[in-house]
Amino acid sequence: MNGVSTVAAADQRRALWLSTVAFTVCFAVWTIFSIIGVQIKNDLGLSDTQFGLLVGAPILTGAVVRVLLGIWTDQFGGRLVFTLVMLASAAATLLLSVATTYPRMLAAALGVGIAGGSFAAGVAYVSRWYEAAKQGTVLGLFGLGNVGAAVTHFAAPLVMLAFGWQSVARLWAIVLAGTAIVFWLVARDDPFTAARREGKVTSVPLSQRLAPLRQLQVWRFSLYYFFTFGAFVALALWLPRYYMGVYDLPLATAGILATAFSLSGSVFRALGGWLSDRYGARFVMYLALGAAVAVTFVASYPQTEYIVRGIQGDIRFSFGIGLVPFVMLTVVLGFFMSLGSAAVYKHIPVYYPDNVGSVGGLVGMIGALGGFILPIAFGIMNDLLNVWTSCFMLLFGLVATALIWMHFAIRLMERQKVPELRGPKYLPELEQALEASRRAAAAAGSTAQDLPASKAGAARAEGVRS
Repeated sequence: MNGVSTVAAADQRRALWLSTVAFTVCFAVWTIFSIIGVQIKNDLGLSDTQFGLLVGAPILTGAVVRVLLGIWTDQFGGRLVFTLVMLASAAATLLLSVATTYPRMLAAALGVGIAGGSFAAGVAYVSRWYEAAKQGTVLGLFGLGNVGAAVTHFAAPLVMLAFGWQSVARLWAIVLAGTAIVFWLVARDDPFTAARREGKVTSVPLSQRLAPLRQLQVWRFSLYYFFTFGAFVALALWLPRYYMGVYDLPLATAGILATAFSLSGSVFRALGGWLSDRYGARFVMYLALGAAVAVTFVASYPQTEYIVRGIQGDIRFSFGIGLVPFVMLTVVLGFFMSLGSAAVYKHIPVYYPDNVGSVGGLVGMIGALGGFILPIAFGIMNDLLNVWTSCFMLLFGLVATALIWMHFAIRLMERQKVPELRGPKYLPELEQALEASRRAAAAAGSTAQDLPASKAGAARAEGVRS
């Protein structure tokens, strides 16, 4: 972190808040199809497969470009890369507003997805302004940009109902282009980029930037983010349709209720970053994944009717999650997803301080791919099981796997560092039993060693008597 100690606090705050606002606008554009996609489907008469591909196209692009954008940010600086990302996605969003055929809309959607890659550029840019001890909080604040999904869920239905979905695309494109111009004019190069341009530091070879990607730990972080962020994006896209299908709500109401999830999954990232700085990212990850296991298990339980054969006749009762409890569950799930997302990115500058762009880009790519893959998987689960809550069944399996892998990986690292931990810790009754067993074995061994001598003495005594 070259030159961070000499950076003025005002410059740090400028970089943080400009990046956060820019990321918010990018995220609002990135999730635009969660609202306008429903109307496009009706206008063009798209099949479910075509609709899923159209909605998922921006998520796919945003995922794939993250590694490349992270590397470019390490090489050329976040100010330039972030600005170009916003301008490119704004142009694609404007083209979307004039597209009239499915192939053109699909091509425009792929361009819109570039906005999703802004996260990798922003993480690499913001992290270079702050020392490692503050990066959990700082990157958590930057992650507040996820609230852009809530902005789209709340505002896009109102604009679309009043002026049409094309107006939503035009307005979002104009705002994004304006944000790009302001960002370029007001933001400054990060300390590392400025020092490199002055010849004080040399660029790192690309092969060295990609070297950490061969480590299994990076891919483990990616699995965490696949759930904490990828599932967040997937549910942000899926929930409006879920509300309409399960609770028979109109699109505007479904979008507003989905906003509650989007908000809780966004605004608490700063809290997750602060908790990671104060109590450690590992503690926050345990908390986030453990709570998510419980919430997804409850949410996965389908509406069920029970018949108990009673003594004097059948006893009937049912179980199901009503609308209000379900909304509360999504808010709780979003809260812990936001904590977990912040904790994942607290790890990266600590373990890979010189490769934040490449490592953060890969983790972000895998996470964003969750936003593309999971909605498709949700549809497949619905087709196979014919149960709306099957999406939460899938999420339960995913987060349970992540939690188990994390726990055993941490235990393995602890045992490698401290050999004394290889014994059965935190189980005092078992330890006492094993210790008693060892003592008994030792006593038996000493008795066995003394046995031949005893027999010899007995033989000699018998000979004397004879």
